[in-house]
This record gives sequence, structure tokens and C-alpha cells, in this order.
Amino acid sequence: MTGMNGDDEETPVLILGGSLVGLSAATFLAWHNVPVAVVEKHHGSSLHPRAIGFTTRTMEHFREVGVGVPPSLQGMRPPRRARVESLTGTWFEEYPWTPGGKGAYGAEDSPVHAIAITQDNLEPLLRSRAVELGADVRLGTELLGFAQDDDGVTATLRRRDDGHEYRLRARYLVAADGATSTVREESGIGRHGVGPLSVQRSILFRAPLDEYLEHGVVQFEIEQPDLKAFLTTYSDGRWVLMLSDDIERDVAEQLQVVQQAIGRTDIPIELVTTGRWDLAGLIADRFSTGRVFLAGDAAHQLPPNRGGFGANTGIDDAHNLAWKLASVLAGKSRPRLLDTYDAERRPAADLRHDQLFARADYKAYLTTPASDVPVLDDAAVELGQLYRSAAVLGAGADLPPAQRPDEWAGQPGTRAPHLWVTVDGEEASTLDLFRGDWVLLSEDARWADAAAHVAAQLDIPATFVHIGTDANPVEPNAFRTAYGLEPSGAALVRPDGYIAWRTVTAPADPAQALNTALTATAMPAHAVETPAGKA
Repeated sequence: MTGMNGDDEETPVLILGGSLVGLSAATFLAWHNVPVAVVEKHHGSSLHPRAIGFTTRTMEHFREVGVGVPPSLQGMRPPRRARVESLTGTWFEEYPWTPGGKGAYGAEDSPVHAIAITQDNLEPLLRSRAVELGADVRLGTELLGFAQDDDGVTATLRRRDDGHEYRLRARYLVAADGATSTVREESGIGRHGVGPLSVQRSILFRAPLDEYLEHGVVQFEIEQPDLKAFLTTYSDGRWVLMLSDDIERDVAEQLQVVQQAIGRTDIPIELVTTGRWDLAGLIADRFSTGRVFLAGDAAHQLPPNRGGFGANTGIDDAHNLAWKLASVLAGKSRPRLLDTYDAERRPAADLRHDQLFARADYKAYLTTPASDVPVLDDAAVELGQLYRSAAVLGAGADLPPAQRPDEWAGQPGTRAPHLWVTVDGEEASTLDLFRGDWVLLSEDARWADAAAHVAAQLDIPATFVHIGTDANPVEPNAFRTAYGLEPSGAALVRPDGYIAWRTVTAPADPAQALNTALTATAMPAHAVETPAGKA
């Protein structure tokens, strides 16, 4: 990646931050054949396991790009939580994440399911896969400053081991540098939302407490007259106790409060590390500025919760942005395709912020009147968010921001539904048909010629999949129901697995209709731009 100026280097995309979101972005971009450099100031993952719950949609992303995640230590179901005096004391109640909900997080609508793996175990898997795909991961390297112009971003970097400073020139910068993002602050991007809630202290420890997990509950809200805390296990012998009093405790005091939460003093406790972090609900006012894009906590600081909104929302950001950057960098799409990143992802973050504070966990933090936001079904939040942008046709302002996948039934702007199909004699998911290019799905073979003609004309890779032949649904008529189509209709699916456009029945000129739709949503660099209203 050495550039023209001796010590200067060049890369198409620079990712600042090599934690979960940065590594996911690197993996997705490298999978799209985009050379990428990742800069991370630390030499490895945090001692603190931090995130543990990874959602159905996240696992779909990882499945697509070949990140193998081992089976969950906590099983397939979402984590269960109870309100208790202590582990050994009175158990007051157990309650679900969604009131009255089964809490399946859309598992029945997907070929995969949510999984529990600690962040410190997941990050090496992502790092390894990113490198395997060609990403340049530079640990122990920090950002000293950056400047962007019309053609790119120049970052000044320093290797922490030897102090060597150098400049790296990138076409685009993805800032996954956390809640206190230097890039966001220096770009002058403000934030909105509930705001700061509290400062949390955490104590990570090991203790033989498996006997208290026999009921299947893994998260415990501790309620005592002089102790309000949250205790959870990572199901590998490690536990974390979270305290919102922001008190600095010495080793003896740490042991004492852990024993108080457990309710026993006769169990060996090994203190591993402590942490201090801000609990807040804050969303960036915009997710991009010029050639700089915010992702993960830099874009949206969401409190940890049973929905796993924080890390998983950031991984969704990276997946949304990766194909757009890849298409623009390959000269297939016009740069204005990148404007749809903010248009699609910021409302998704706002939705999750509002859902968090509509639920019992965080309502107590609100100083405003009680939230009147309706609590959505888990599957709606997880798999049913709606994108409205120039990269979608037919997602009107009258539609709700999220619904269950079966309620959408193939609505443009939503994730293309999963169905079990047979491909070349093997069982697969319709999600396996979306492998980084545009895909046109129809039961009508007449769309094949239209797809081939338009893809060649616009120089946009687009594959036609004949449902019933190339991919045969296991359940008859399931495709029409799930995608909301008649036998002659078609659905155009984007590289990220979202429906860009559909026609319920075939129009008089399928090729012209498809050309208009693909020109509008893929924004091909080689298409002749038509004046507005003259499709």
C-alpha cells in the first residue's frame, strides 16, 4: 500500500477501530474484494468480555461471509433474566425482554439463530477471517489526526511500539472508534437522544457458581436495601457485576460487594479486571460527512440490554455500508449511492433507541413523561426494519418503521424473506442466493432475458434466479406468500439482501421496468441519467 510520496501509503478504505464493528466492516469489505486497512490502538481484544449476545441478523451476516461461530454456551434461546435479592437469596420474579413476548428474536424467520459468544472470543475469529480475505489489520497503531478533501482522507498514524509516524491516504474513512469518537467530534457532528444516564463500574471475576444456573436464568438484577446491581455470567466460569454508583473500590471492597451480590462468603472468587464506562442513549445527528462514515458506537451509543442493540446495530451498519462502498470503488455505482447509508441506518438507530426506552429496563432513566412508543415484537426490531432511501422504490412515508417479516410480505425496503429451498439437490435458504450481487427473483422464466440485457446495459452485476427451477421452495406457494408476488411478478434484491423493488405482476415491457428500477436503486455509473419524471 505504499504511495507515491515515499513514506506515505494508500488504501481504498481506512477503518479506524479494530473492535467488533471495525473488524466486521473489514471482513465485509474484504469479502467484496475491497482492499482495506484497519487501525487499532490496542494490541488485542479487551480483557473485559463486554458484549455477549449476537442476534439472528448478525449471524446471517457472518454466515454469508464465512465467519464460523462456535455453538452457543447458553443455547439457542435469548438470555433469561430474574430480579433477585442475591443468587442465594429470594427470587422475586423472572420476566421477558418483550412484555408478553416469546423472545425468539426472529429465529423462526431465519436459517440461523441468535448466539451467545463473548466479544473477546468473537473478535479473534473476525480478525482472522478479515486477514484471510485480504484485510491489512494494524494493531498497536493510533490516529494522530486526519484531514479530508474532495478526493479522499489523509490520516496521520503512529505505531505505538516504536513511535514511527506516517501518513495513510484513503478514498474513504470508516470511523468505528467508539462512543467518544475522535472522528465524530472533530467532524463537528452533534448527537441527540435521551443522553447520559449514569457511569457504570464493572467487576469481572471467576467463581464456581454453575449451580445457580440450573433454572436457565443467566442474568440477575440484584435488589437489596443498600445494593442495586446487575450480575450476569458469560457461561465460561466468568461473571460480571455491574454497579451504577461510580465508586472506586479497592480489592477488598470489590470482593465484599461480589460476595454481597452472590449471597455467600465461602466461595473462592478470582478478580480478573474492572471497568468504568458511560451508560447513555445518544445518536449522531448524521452518520456521514463527505468521505467519512460513522459506524457502531461512534454513530449510536445504546445501553447494553437483552436485545443486544449496541454491537449488533453497529455490525448492521458495516454490512449496509460495505456493498455501497464496494460498488462505488469498483466504478459500478455513482458516489451518491453512499448518501443512502445515513438515510437508512440513522432511522434504524433512532428506532432502536426509542425501543430501548419504551421497555421496562430503561424507562426508569427517563425524566420526561412515560414513553408512549409502542413496544415492537422482537422479530420486528430484529428482522423487520424498513429502509427508506433513494436505493429503494416503493417504501412510502405511510409505512411503519418496522413490522414482523410475515407482515411485510416482501415489501421493498425490507429484508428479503428467508425460505427453505432446494438448490442443486441440496437444502438451502433463499438468503444463500444473495452473494454480493443484485438478484432478480421470479417464478416466470421470461424475466431471465430482461435481467441479462439490463445487467449488461448498465454494467451492474445482476443474477436471475428462476424460482421453481434454480431454487425450488420446500413448501409450495411459499414464495408467492412471503414475497407478495403473483406468478409473473418479480422482486429485485440488493447485495445486502434487502428488496429494492418489486412488481407484483409482469408489466408490458419487463426489461424497461427492470432498467428503470435498477437505474434508480443501483445508481449505475455507466447509465445515462434521465431528467426527473422521464423514466
